[in-house]
Amino acid sequence: MTSLFGALFSPETVAWGSRALTAAVGLFVAALAYRGFRRNDAPKMRALAVGIGLLTTGAFLATGFTAALAAGEGVVLLARGVVTVAGLCAVLYALLRE
Repeated sequence: MTSLFGALFSPETVAWGSRALTAAVGLFVAALAYRGFRRNDAPKMRALAVGIGLLTTGAFLATGFTAALAAGEGVVLLARGVVTVAGLCAVLYALLRE
């Protein structure tokens, strides 16, 4: 029983779970923003949805995909960084668009 508890609450499992929860909540928020885009025909909301999706779910998937390919830590960090910058650019575009 102790080993099951230790395995469920190991630092790696807790970290993965928190990243997955962040990705799921971010995907939900992005879906709400996209729904706002469809309802109001507001391109700013579409850009915001893309940005939030990239910042949360995109970063999670990029990290998981590159790690699954047994890429080095540098490649994993590079993939996460590129997706994060793309997400921030989309959010900035949404905020600055007239």
